[in-house]
Amino acid sequence: MPKVLVLYYSSYGHIEKMAEAVAEGAREAGAAVDIKRVPELVPQEIAAKSHFKLDQKAPVAKVEDLAEYDAIIIGTGTRFGRMTSQMANFLDQAGGLWARGALNGKVGGAFTSTATQHGGQETTLFTIITNLLHFGMVVVGLDYGHTGQTTLDEITGGSPYGASTIAGGDGSRQPSENELTGARYQGRKIAEVAKKLHG
Repeated sequence: MPKVLVLYYSSYGHIEKMAEAVAEGAREAGAAVDIKRVPELVPQEIAAKSHFKLDQKAPVAKVEDLAEYDAIIIGTGTRFGRMTSQMANFLDQAGGLWARGALNGKVGGAFTSTATQHGGQETTLFTIITNLLHFGMVVVGLDYGHTGQTTLDEITGGSPYGASTIAGGDGSRQPSENELTGARYQGRKIAEVAKKLHG
């Protein structure tokens, strides 16, 4: 049974919801899954004034946790077309794991959220994927077995590089069922690949 970590940062809850769907998909493939989040860098009073979702249940990850898993699926919102500073800060601390090759051959994937359709989803996914490749990981995206990413029936996230959602400029739009289905699909695929490589 592969061990999968869904590691995320979520300011407003959209990525938290996507992380739960990714984990659900990985569990469907028979994986043991943990959901953890990276530490918040914004002071508590600023986060509260900015209406951040402060009641997230996932435990806070430690960098050394990454070595314990066969697959790591990373999700974070977008900041100007790249990953959030909270996630970047966390991954920047993994130099020791990189130096000893602790993540070589593990399976990785990425998912994200933006305010708008063209708000940098793919560039953000690439910033995460770049990290995964430098860690020596095998990257699994969202293949076209999830046909929902090609639909023209609705505005939706999703690309070959990873699952995604669109939050709306004011954050009021929640992940759609199609986007959550894509997240589950990607989680399942990553767990299946991890099982083949490490099972």
